[in-house]
Amino acid sequence: MSLTKQKAPPAENKMGVLPEGKLLFNMALPMIASMLVQALYNVVDSVYVSHIDQTGNAVTALGLAFPVQNMQIALSAGIAVGVNALLSRSLGEGKREKANLAAGNGIFLTLIAVFAFMLFGAFGARPFFAFQSSDAAIIDGGIRYVSICCLFSIGLFAEVLFERMLQATGRTVYTMITQGTGAIINIILDPIFIFGYFGVPAMGIAGAAVATVIGQWVAAGLALLFNLKCNPDIKLGISYCKPQKPILRDILAVGFPSALMMAISSVMNFGMNQILLGFGGTTGNAATGVFTVYYKLQSFFFMPVFGLNNATISIVAYNYGHRQPKRILRTLRLSCAVALGIMLLGLAVFQIIPGLLLNIFNLDEEFMGMGKSALRIISINFPLAAFGIALSGSFQALGKGVYATVVSLSRQLVLLLPVAFLLSLTRAVNNVWWAFPISEFVSLAITVLFFLRIYRRMIRPLTVS
Repeated sequence: MSLTKQKAPPAENKMGVLPEGKLLFNMALPMIASMLVQALYNVVDSVYVSHIDQTGNAVTALGLAFPVQNMQIALSAGIAVGVNALLSRSLGEGKREKANLAAGNGIFLTLIAVFAFMLFGAFGARPFFAFQSSDAAIIDGGIRYVSICCLFSIGLFAEVLFERMLQATGRTVYTMITQGTGAIINIILDPIFIFGYFGVPAMGIAGAAVATVIGQWVAAGLALLFNLKCNPDIKLGISYCKPQKPILRDILAVGFPSALMMAISSVMNFGMNQILLGFGGTTGNAATGVFTVYYKLQSFFFMPVFGLNNATISIVAYNYGHRQPKRILRTLRLSCAVALGIMLLGLAVFQIIPGLLLNIFNLDEEFMGMGKSALRIISINFPLAAFGIALSGSFQALGKGVYATVVSLSRQLVLLLPVAFLLSLTRAVNNVWWAFPISEFVSLAITVLFFLRIYRRMIRPLTVS
């Protein structure tokens, strides 16, 4: 009885009553802060790895490994987003038992995904790298890095899932603690394991993977603890983990398109690596390294926008379940405005000081010249991406994740890779980067059309029902 008394009724949940600006600020700020920390340690990983040798092989190995890491993030985030949306909607409707089942079935799906990646780490890493490169140093470094990340991937999957449970119930401050702690641990351990300090043997690129998984495991443990001790809106238990088809279907209806949308990014990265390696020799390796560095640097701006988007998904999903269309629209307008501000800052930084950004990496002259052009050209798409990401959050929150999938397919596969390939035929690497703003423009147009459709069919009818 005492636990029941502590649980606030759905109408009192802050996502349904707090002013939208204050609510979005309170929920998004911790996510943005924690994601900025994560962006920092992603860059720190690459900075340390770039100093392992002067050939650029270590950075290239990280670039070739990125599609696997991104696939891990895609599946973990996809499951978590599906759980997040169902949790928020169920709480908004006052269905607490369904919310508990959403959390438990999310754990079930997570364990299946972890097992799949463990198998890949054990048996698939070598064929994956051997297909992409004939350089023994790159293959060896990539295998060691990916194998460790995959075999111990339960830390990443558990961290993401338990953090989304906290976000779905409005307890985002705890996610700032978990993600920040994991990131700081990673940053501290990176040089220790990579270069060998305090009696620890130097592990090279494998040391970066070890530092990463340790940070993820610690963050996952903290996130689980916070859910058990500080999140009375949901209850975790083995009985809730028993798979139930209706719950799994609801989770996957949102989560699978979301995972597929992010997994498409892995395919895009893999495809871009092959296109860039097609330039051959040092130019191909340099272009792949530049693309890797760009992806690390752009995370300082994209990850905060994704953090903002995660908060928007929870707020929109809750208020749709609570039948509050005005709160939905005000939240989306605010989200678009903040996302645009972040991306305009990113555009300015990439246009004005690309050399300063690239100087933190151990790059030679060819890398530097190519990198400056890449950052300036690709960053043109930042303002377009701001609106696209902000509006697409409504697709996931309202159970229309397939729309987000179509948008992502159009941007990253149907258009981006073919355009990049055609531009590569000019044999000028800098021309390839223009594929990004071109595809982002088309993606935004499709996003706006889908949003207008959702508004007419799902949001506007709430005002008269």
